[in-house]
Amino acid sequence: MKTKKCGFTLIELMIAVTIVGILASVAIPSYLAYVKKGKRAEAQGALVTFANAMEQWRLQNGSYCDAGGAGGANTCGASGTNDTGSPTIFSTVVPISGGTKTYDLTISNVTATTYTLTATAAGTQTSDGDLSLTSTGTKSCTVASSCLNGSSW
Repeated sequence: MKTKKCGFTLIELMIAVTIVGILASVAIPSYLAYVKKGKRAEAQGALVTFANAMEQWRLQNGSYCDAGGAGGANTCGASGTNDTGSPTIFSTVVPISGGTKTYDLTISNVTATTYTLTATAAGTQTSDGDLSLTSTGTKSCTVASSCLNGSSW
């Protein structure tokens, strides 16, 4: 009486491993690009929310001056507090809710009626470039491949 042996041959196993390797070589870079794009979108949302906080600051104080903090300068000259640098009225990093920092938020080019907000890429987002938003609503980025419209997001 013959017994039938069940199982895989080494060739069949190597073919399966090769197929999994090919699928992984396509899926992993796509996933990483998707994660980077999601973190960029989170920074863009943080900049818009930060701009809303700046507008609230102007309503309460009459100007954009004195919203800056550490590492900043007193560009308005109105008081002893900084106008640029890390914000005192908003989170200094993205993600706002905590976790691994992907962007640093700063205020620059402050006058009583204008400002520029910048999200400087950090960590795994460094190759994605920086994002900025001005008081007039102008959006720009430093890496054109990360932008939707050439140099604007």
